[in-house]
Amino acid sequence: MNAMQQQALSKVPEVTLAFWVIKIFATTLGETGGDAVSMSMQLGYLVSTGIFAAIFIAAVIAQISAKKFHPVIYWTTIIATTTVGTTMADFADRSLGIGYAGGTDILFTLLMASLLVWYYALGSVAVDTVSSPKSEMFYWVTIMFSQTLGTALGDWTADTAGLGYEGGAILFGAMLAVIALMYYRTRISHTVLFWAAFILTRPLGAVVGDFLDKPVSQGGLELSRFSASATLLLLIVSGIYIFLRKAAK
Repeated sequence: MNAMQQQALSKVPEVTLAFWVIKIFATTLGETGGDAVSMSMQLGYLVSTGIFAAIFIAAVIAQISAKKFHPVIYWTTIIATTTVGTTMADFADRSLGIGYAGGTDILFTLLMASLLVWYYALGSVAVDTVSSPKSEMFYWVTIMFSQTLGTALGDWTADTAGLGYEGGAILFGAMLAVIALMYYRTRISHTVLFWAAFILTRPLGAVVGDFLDKPVSQGGLELSRFSASATLLLLIVSGIYIFLRKAAK
């Protein structure tokens, strides 16, 4: 099967600039949305993780059951992974006392293990080969680990490392810019660069989300988590609409 046939059968979107813009909006929404349920609604990290995990499982089932790529189902599943990743990481780091550094180490190990098992089971971790239920399961498990890792990494960078939310955003934004440069200027595997960029968009979204809703005394803007989440959701819906309009032409 050639590359064009694989892309036609793929259950994930083509990786374009629009993909990365929507992905960053989604990861930021995961932070504000997760905090809105766990903190603003005072449900706590464990209960919130249970709620978002149920949504995540339902979304993955819908995604795998779909016969072809559906943008709404796909991005709903992405949002579900980033919200459950937020509350899961917060529960492990804060409620269980593992800490940001410990949580980051554990989740990085799980993420690398997921990619390795996926590679040895199917021979590729390239996203344009995600067309079977088995490859989709590996894909979504890997994404969930990457989203959870991103939350812990973002919090560690902003808090423990002392860079703050703005400093963290600049750091991760710069790292993504370097990856983009390597994509166009080097022969490094595009699959490796994709996953590196995919992982880094989550801590970028985490620190931006925290910057939007954390108290001014902690370096944030102290915006309403609900209004910030609603605005981000509107931006995501607009992005999907634009994507669908372009695809229809």
